[in-house]
Amino acid sequence: MKEKLDTILREGTEKIAAAKTAQELQEVKAAYVGKTGALTEILKEVPRLPAEVRAETGRAANQTKQQLAALIDTRAEEIALKASEIPADFDCTVPGIFPSASRAGGLHPITQMCYDLNDAFRSMGFEIFQENDISSELYAFDNLNFPAEHPARESMDTYWLAGRENERGGTRLCLRPHLTGASVRYMQTRKPPYRFVYPGRVYRNESTDARHERAFFQYEALVVDRDFPFASGEILIKSIFEKVFGRDVSVRMRVGFFPFVEPGFEIDMACLVCEGAGCSVCKHVGWIEVMPGGSPHPNVLRAAGLNPEEYTGFYVNIGLDRLVMMRYGIDDVRLSHSGDLRFLEQFT
Repeated sequence: MKEKLDTILREGTEKIAAAKTAQELQEVKAAYVGKTGALTEILKEVPRLPAEVRAETGRAANQTKQQLAALIDTRAEEIALKASEIPADFDCTVPGIFPSASRAGGLHPITQMCYDLNDAFRSMGFEIFQENDISSELYAFDNLNFPAEHPARESMDTYWLAGRENERGGTRLCLRPHLTGASVRYMQTRKPPYRFVYPGRVYRNESTDARHERAFFQYEALVVDRDFPFASGEILIKSIFEKVFGRDVSVRMRVGFFPFVEPGFEIDMACLVCEGAGCSVCKHVGWIEVMPGGSPHPNVLRAAGLNPEEYTGFYVNIGLDRLVMMRYGIDDVRLSHSGDLRFLEQFT
């Protein structure tokens, strides 16, 4: 019996090493350690062997089975890795072969809108700034003049990282609920005056619908200088819209409250889906809110190390997803985040 087991181990090892594909390896596995394999048949014979050799033969057979099983697992990994290797003679310049007509890739409409905004702001002397998706209570709320009891701090709005629930300030981490905290971080590490934008994804614990997503894109801009007329903020907004949409876009500013600006405004643009006639996107009023804006609150400037008696400026926090809806007449923001190729192929 020992000679038979040695033969099975030797032959099995050779065939495992010779297997080139997963199918060939599966056939070797079935032949040796499968339900009807050679080792399985030997294990079935063990109870009928003389008592003095039964235990030793059973141990030897099981050991052989374990050795072959380990070799099979190792070879399976090698075959899988080999399958993903690029041959040395592979020509990456040869066009791919598709079952139907070739499909060209393209930028996602949100990415394209972001690039267009970058170009527009760069033409006016703005710097592009980015930061990590993980922020803290210090930058997301404290530095932005949010009261300690503000509801946006609670988990119903903000995704707090587990394990930091009992901490406060800079050590209480979260997925950034807005981009505005980046403005203080930027100003703390640079000297005024400031003229910069910072695009990125933000995260909020809210219900999704045709106009809202849990993870969406914003595009924030900030100007801070010793003498920046407030009226220049509206001119800035209209200039950006004209560059992005290629035409004049009606804009209105309504008084609104946001902790980080004083005075603050809700900034609306005429709905381009219905051309102001009223539709489900604009809730049949002809206008759609695309950004809050206003002058940085004195406490925000202080957090950045500036004297609010000397400096002022203008914030805008653009809803990037909504601008894409306006540009292409999209009536449901969820389409942009669906990954549905039927939707995305329209923009290639």
